[in-house]
Amino acid sequence: MTALGKIARAYGNTCSSVRVFVADVGAGLLEVSHNSLALLGLVTVAVALFAGGREEIRTAIEEQALDWLLARQEVREPGHLDADLAEPNAVARATASDPKELPRPQAAVAQWLSKRYKVAPEPVSRLVQEAWQLGQRMSVEPTLILAVMAIESSFNPFAQSPVGAQGLMQVMTRVHNDKYEAFGGQRAAFDPVANLRVGVQVLRECISRAGGLESGLRQYLGAGAMTDDGGYVNRVLAEQSHLRRVVEGKPVAVNAGLPPANAGPVDAAAANIAAPQQLALLR
Repeated sequence: MTALGKIARAYGNTCSSVRVFVADVGAGLLEVSHNSLALLGLVTVAVALFAGGREEIRTAIEEQALDWLLARQEVREPGHLDADLAEPNAVARATASDPKELPRPQAAVAQWLSKRYKVAPEPVSRLVQEAWQLGQRMSVEPTLILAVMAIESSFNPFAQSPVGAQGLMQVMTRVHNDKYEAFGGQRAAFDPVANLRVGVQVLRECISRAGGLESGLRQYLGAGAMTDDGGYVNRVLAEQSHLRRVVEGKPVAVNAGLPPANAGPVDAAAANIAAPQQLALLR
């Protein structure tokens, strides 16, 4: 074999070896990447299943996803409001607070109540904040204040019962109209903070006059002289128990022991029995 033939043969062998090497490396990379993707998929599924079973993790992911989407939302041309309708200081009337600015126990309570009663967290945060301040000032446990509010109105500031109990705390406005004078008159019953402050004062008076929590709650309901309160006291105390657990950082399902929709207190039944002169004892 000539020298040229030997060179050509060596070149061919080299090319063949390179092709085999490249093929082997490619097959190895494909196998590794396939196994890595499979492993990544399994890890993703496991994380998703774990997060899906933990409400607090799921909520955090949802909030982060919403923030991400809002941050990347396309900027639109702002709408123009009729100048006669504009009122730049209107925000001062809003009963709302940022839940992120509350201490952790209060923020947890606000978020839980928001989900449980399907109301916005900002106004609930303001009410939680007020309940804590009032509770310390008037020696009434904040969780009791919020529990009464929840059972009475489900955080509807415009609620009204058949006998005229109004607002968040379902205070009998015509009975306690003198207490609303400090807020400008009876229509302040529909201002959430004013109604809350009057309601807490009435609640404290009822507990003090009755000499105990349960009898005070029955008197607040207007059923102080009745043997059956329709389960009102148990509902309030059960709600307070849930709120205490939330404050302690313990998990509580948002639908735990939730009463039927539109289920309010039994003050209508109490009023049907109470004589007109007994109205002074109602809330």
